[in-house]
Amino acid sequence: MRLLHPGGDGHSPRDDGRPSGGDGHSPGGDGRPSPGEGRAQRHRRPRDPGPAPRPRAPRSAGPGPRPGPRSRFLTVAAVACAVLTVVLLLRGGTGLGDSGSGPVPGGSRPPALGGRCAPTALLEPPCGAWFGAFVPHGKDDLAEKVRGYERRIGRKLDIVYTYHDMSLVQGDRLEGQLLTPEERRVAADEHLLLLSWESKWWGGTKAQQPTWKQIADGDLDASVIDVQAARVREFGEKVFLSFDLEMDTRTPANGTPEDYVRAYRHIHDRFRELGVTNVVWTWITTGYLEHADLIERMYPGDDYVDWVAYNQYNYYRCHDAGWLSFAETQRAAHDWIRENISDDKPLMLSEFGTADDPSRPGRQARWYAQVPAVLKGLTGVKAALQWNYRDPGPHCDLALAGDESWASLRRAVSDPYLNQPFG
Repeated sequence: MRLLHPGGDGHSPRDDGRPSGGDGHSPGGDGRPSPGEGRAQRHRRPRDPGPAPRPRAPRSAGPGPRPGPRSRFLTVAAVACAVLTVVLLLRGGTGLGDSGSGPVPGGSRPPALGGRCAPTALLEPPCGAWFGAFVPHGKDDLAEKVRGYERRIGRKLDIVYTYHDMSLVQGDRLEGQLLTPEERRVAADEHLLLLSWESKWWGGTKAQQPTWKQIADGDLDASVIDVQAARVREFGEKVFLSFDLEMDTRTPANGTPEDYVRAYRHIHDRFRELGVTNVVWTWITTGYLEHADLIERMYPGDDYVDWVAYNQYNYYRCHDAGWLSFAETQRAAHDWIRENISDDKPLMLSEFGTADDPSRPGRQARWYAQVPAVLKGLTGVKAALQWNYRDPGPHCDLALAGDESWASLRRAVSDPYLNQPFG
């Protein structure tokens, strides 16, 4: 759950820990809860269904011919070589280490071959899940920061997450420009983009702040909606697009839940009327179950949503929360969404992460080690995006805290389940 704030031109992180930036990394001051309001209670501890059954090993076909000395030597050498390769990869053995230096890794992402695991028309990977991240950056260094993150994890990101407001596209202001030159560079380097578009004018006057009613009534069509629709249509490649993530925290300041649904549907329909067919419509809620009734009222409907997403964290001391495992942060919201919003839409963990526990070294690393196994048990989750930044407030740094945590994430995202064919 992002509680952020714009400032100035947003070239660098603010002292309050809120990202701002060239594409606009999500603001605050908009009627969302204050940092301490309601957040420590966001994660309900679900019943643990217990470990999944272990797959049985294939039965042996019986002993074969006994290898001779040369065969045994070659086998031992091959095993040793394989072990050394794995060790080097886990330690950044291509010369990358965990320092972020060196060339950008190619990663283990296989090519799309048109088989059963190739992405669908709505960018759903049928055989696993995408891995992505929000990577802090400024106006003109998104591609560089993404490459640096990828060096640390030893692979390419599938999805890069950025934020925008609804200010006018004018001059060198990039906050209101969907698909900035930097984002286009990142997309050209085989990345999918998730563009979070917010009904705000960051740093603007009160009169410049759009309301859902104004959007629904078409008041922003000529100045904002149509301009952005043309940019997205001209880009041509498919992008994930979200309108007002965590909308359940934006009412009543932006309008009523019904106003939100009307605004969302208007943007969707306006894009279609203008011939935009390359948007994958992504609806992002907090997943905070105290807002369950509100979230249901704000769902635009299956005809308007391609992916359903939610943001859940292990805040720990941030906002006086207790420590929760990765599974505990995700399962309750997942199960509720499957029961009450959609039982078949692809799901996205659009922001996930954990604070560190300085009193227990390695705890953050162990938290990330759980990610692949838990993801495989979350029905329909087809993307998971790590939030590598901090939240407002004391003890609210949710970024990876050190080499051990980076190494753990690196191992987690090397899992084949998170390395799907790309195309």
